[in-house]
Amino acid sequence: MIKSLVYKIFGSKNERELRRLWPIVERINTFESTMQQKSDSDLQQVTLELKSRLSKGETLDEVLPEAFAAVREASKRVLGMRHFDVQLLGGIILHQGKVAEMKTGEGKTLVATLPAYLNALSGLGVHVVTVNDYLAKRDSEWMGRIYSFLGLSTGVVVHSMGHSERKIAYNADITYGQNNEFGFDYLRDNMKLELEEMVQRPHNFAVVDEVDSILIDEARTPLIISGPADDATESYLQADKIVRKLSVDRDFTVELKSKQVLLTDEGVKRVEELLEINNLYDLQNTQTVHHVTQALKAHATMNRDVEYVVRGGQIIIVDEFTGRMMPGRRWSDGLHQAIEAKEGVKIQQENQTLATITFQNYFRLYKKLSGMTGTADTEAVELKKIYKLDVVVVPPNKPMVRTDNPDVVFPAERGKLRAVCDEIEELHEKGQPVLVGTASIEKSELIAKMLSERGIEHNVLNAKNHEREAEIIAQAGRLGAVTISTNMAGRGTDILLGGNAEFLAAAEAETKDPADPNFQAALVKYRAECEAEHAEVIAAGGLHVLGTERHESRRIDNQLRGRAGRQGDPGSSRFYVSLQDDLMKRFGGDKMQAFMERVGVNEDDAVEGKIVAASIERAQKKVEGYHFDIRKHLIEYDDVMNKQREVVYSLRNKILRSVGVREEIEQMAGDVIENIVMLHADEKIPTFEWNLQGIFDSFKNIFGVDLPREELKDRQEHAGKEFAQEIYDHAHEIALSRLAERATHFGQDRLDKLARIVFLQALDHFWKEHLTNMEHLREGIGLRGYGQKNPLQEYQKEAFDMFTSMMHSVKTAVTQHVYVPELPSDQEIRELEERERRHQEEQEKRAATIHEELPGASSQNPEEKNEEELSGNRHDRRRLARESRKTKRRNR
Repeated sequence: MIKSLVYKIFGSKNERELRRLWPIVERINTFESTMQQKSDSDLQQVTLELKSRLSKGETLDEVLPEAFAAVREASKRVLGMRHFDVQLLGGIILHQGKVAEMKTGEGKTLVATLPAYLNALSGLGVHVVTVNDYLAKRDSEWMGRIYSFLGLSTGVVVHSMGHSERKIAYNADITYGQNNEFGFDYLRDNMKLELEEMVQRPHNFAVVDEVDSILIDEARTPLIISGPADDATESYLQADKIVRKLSVDRDFTVELKSKQVLLTDEGVKRVEELLEINNLYDLQNTQTVHHVTQALKAHATMNRDVEYVVRGGQIIIVDEFTGRMMPGRRWSDGLHQAIEAKEGVKIQQENQTLATITFQNYFRLYKKLSGMTGTADTEAVELKKIYKLDVVVVPPNKPMVRTDNPDVVFPAERGKLRAVCDEIEELHEKGQPVLVGTASIEKSELIAKMLSERGIEHNVLNAKNHEREAEIIAQAGRLGAVTISTNMAGRGTDILLGGNAEFLAAAEAETKDPADPNFQAALVKYRAECEAEHAEVIAAGGLHVLGTERHESRRIDNQLRGRAGRQGDPGSSRFYVSLQDDLMKRFGGDKMQAFMERVGVNEDDAVEGKIVAASIERAQKKVEGYHFDIRKHLIEYDDVMNKQREVVYSLRNKILRSVGVREEIEQMAGDVIENIVMLHADEKIPTFEWNLQGIFDSFKNIFGVDLPREELKDRQEHAGKEFAQEIYDHAHEIALSRLAERATHFGQDRLDKLARIVFLQALDHFWKEHLTNMEHLREGIGLRGYGQKNPLQEYQKEAFDMFTSMMHSVKTAVTQHVYVPELPSDQEIRELEERERRHQEEQEKRAATIHEELPGASSQNPEEKNEEELSGNRHDRRRLARESRKTKRRNR
């Protein structure tokens, strides 16, 4: 009651935030007439004036009103588009490093120009992040006309670009690009051998479009750059042949919820017979078990045209959230190779991780981060917790008038699909456009087939024809149009009622150039045609969104709904659900189905009611919580790796940027000596028991000279604990003296060049090995829970020890190379640098970008509270069964 009273008096937190920002919008509006009176050349001078004011000490907030007013006026002159007041409001929210939730059709692409221009005035660069290359290219060309008019440069980074093009793009004032490209370029930069070869500048400010898709949906998938490891093609083919002879339930069990596959005792025996081995779980068969398990997973849990498609002899992953293909991305840990064997395509080599980062930790690199989407408020807690981003809901420019109808639920899939087609046919006949949302390629093609049988014209948009994505979705609002789309394909392209005249004109004229007379003639013709259709579509009820099943996340459903009702247009939505849908099957749909059968509900009978709706919402909340736990769990583990990554990358940058590395060599020499002393001089035992010979041998091996052996041996018998410091001081003094002699003899420049190249080689080599070791640690760390230990704490402890060991290996390797008796000549060092550069270039060419669901990322399934306990029991049962079989064989 008190909370309700506070809301009535003060409003919600969102309303209070909007009230605080509206005066800034009014301030911007006071400059509109001033900007209108300026000539083009005078308006273009505003950029130089604002930069000058910033250089004299003014802040971005102080120049914001004039900057936003200038962008609004430039947009009117260049694009014929004037920012609404709510778009100015969205721009302020983005500039302040927050997430602006704006409904579909509110012009988020145009909103981004405001903070992008303002923050680019600092000269530090701005990144505008999109969900695909098409939008990056489109938006950079479209909005780039505003920036160019105001004297700023625009760049775009897409998958097909080369190194030099990327560097130019990143040096622009404002750079557009797809999220993966930004992340992978960051990783590649930290593999370079020369500072000049790096393409990115420090991370200043980013505006993330479709922020929920990038920072939430894709956050379970770390970015990985990998190189090919040992070839195991035959092993995968052999494993594939074996699993084809196994039967589900008898030889193996499948857990669809967690996509885990486990061999039964019968299955183990069957595999042993097929392989003609005595014990599948012998140490020497470790790789065999791995390949068989991945082959089982490929056959039992990975479905063609759902999780992946086969195109051009390659397995291409389909994004589960958008339905788009992701060429170049591969599943790790041999799963991709197992699917290649399953589908009979050429098996690519397995990969070894060279560099990796999660989206969470990549985007937290930015000094200021912001984002925009139509659906973020439901994820506000996660955005705040992970990224420290507040969500502000911006009111629409025109009131929303879309009608959201209640769900219609059917007992069986067949009845649901027939009802879906009935409604599509009915709406199609009266001319109302329909957007049909499906969860998979298979379902979209099934509905397309059913519509074809009824003679209903339609377009299908899924991963198989994503090249026409914008073209198809842009015309989904035409009179009588029926468009079938997987999930949220087409996000970023408005559905205009009556059709999109510019797309139609570009298709006819085969150009988008506004200066082309053919384009202009076609544009005039199609504008008239689309305006006439617009009125008819409005009369028919606007766009109708028809969801063929509920998604795991309410937010994805809301995104689909949001395609209708753009800018105050009429529209409607309805979801059809069957108790055989994946979501319902996973969360008690079978019980509800049994109940419906008992009360006599037929497969063609529809059910509407609060109980069913509440059941669906509960299921979605469970999955949302489950996925949030996965992402939370992932970042807890990756934060450990991130601290290590920051140390390694900062070291690389320091070496690349430094003129001389004498100070670093001296520091490394001291660390190596300290480690030698600590290893052989344990202060917990008497000094006469210390292994002085070990210290002498290690020092001689690394530094190439002797310590004063007799003098130190004489001191050992009666020395105290301070003796360790004495040994260190002696050794360090000799090491520094020898380093100075070598610098004089060989030249400091030559010593620096060798140290730099050796340091980068050693750091990259041991870091790559460390990444592999960390993967293995992460895969097995969950088992510590069975010993009543916290797996995360155990991971942190062991990861620290492993990293300390890795850094010692790096320092030892560098020190040994610098102190070798005879340094390589300048020519030999240049040849060494060239070899390393060629090796790195070859590595980049062979490198792949990996799509990986991290092992152990989920702590617990949402619908099974005792999942970890059950897993433990299964683990114990398998272990006991193996022990039993071993005993029987020994007895035989």
